[in-house]
Amino acid sequence: MLTRATQIARMRRVALAALAHYGLPAGALTFVDHGENTTFRHDSPAGRFLVRVHRPQRHGRDADPVLAIESELAWLTALRADTDLEVPEPLPTRAGAATVQARAGDDTRVVSVLRWQHGRIHEDSARPVHLRRLGAAMATLHRQADGWTPPQRFQRIDWNHEAFFGDVMVYGGLPASEVWQLLPGDLRERFGRVAERLATLMAAEGDYGLIHADLHLGNAVFQGDRVKLIDFDDCGTGHRLYDVAVALWEQRDGDGYEAFRTALLDGYRGVREIDVTHLDDFIALRQVAFALWYTGTAQVNPAFAERLQVVDAWSRSMLDLVAAGYA
Repeated sequence: MLTRATQIARMRRVALAALAHYGLPAGALTFVDHGENTTFRHDSPAGRFLVRVHRPQRHGRDADPVLAIESELAWLTALRADTDLEVPEPLPTRAGAATVQARAGDDTRVVSVLRWQHGRIHEDSARPVHLRRLGAAMATLHRQADGWTPPQRFQRIDWNHEAFFGDVMVYGGLPASEVWQLLPGDLRERFGRVAERLATLMAAEGDYGLIHADLHLGNAVFQGDRVKLIDFDDCGTGHRLYDVAVALWEQRDGDGYEAFRTALLDGYRGVREIDVTHLDDFIALRQVAFALWYTGTAQVNPAFAERLQVVDAWSRSMLDLVAAGYA
């Protein structure tokens, strides 16, 4: 496994190669994050932008990576045109392309650039008002998707039962089936019981369409009384209840959960109705998805590997808490 510093340095060279295709003046490139994608902030007289170096096979084993990312950017553009939601603005290349395939050394990656969303993230300092605003924004996003006709070649992942529990996804370069085998045996068995129960629930749940699929407070930027939604990298078709579950998932085992839950649903239902009867089951689904992603990423990212046992313990405690514990 390459060291984290080496991985980031290689992706930085790819980002610099990609920036040559954009009409941005020279500026400073600052590292932001190295998780799924590797991201950098570019500051210049033209403003601040997010440069995303995309991981291969991020969107499933059979996805066309360029088309998948261009489809995400198409939805962002439509959301900006159709609603008052504040979502990232894609920056085209000088040639008018939505993305660029950049090469540096032995690394070739798809790169996209978005205008930076200024504000503050309250993932670790949340109050009910933040969840209320997030709920209203989420419902507005779902309502836009209900009435939007995507372009003909639109391709995003379908977050169905097979995507969560089958062998569709690639985590850290490993197919999902191999990542399942890396889980501790007891946890794999409990996740299997989640899969069994969700097979029935997902087949019956009818509120289905485009979703963000990762809309927790870490992907919401607050500025004054406004909330801006970021990181649409997981967006695709799925159950709208999954978006609600993701937003509440990290709060589920905290003392303030009931207030956060009420606030989010109040905000959401001020715009659009939703049935949350099986919310805890979809929170369990989120826990499974997170654990698989984390376990796979830990095989190639040393920072993830260091905390893998902590995540396994958290998964056990979360399943003890929700939906009768999936015992």
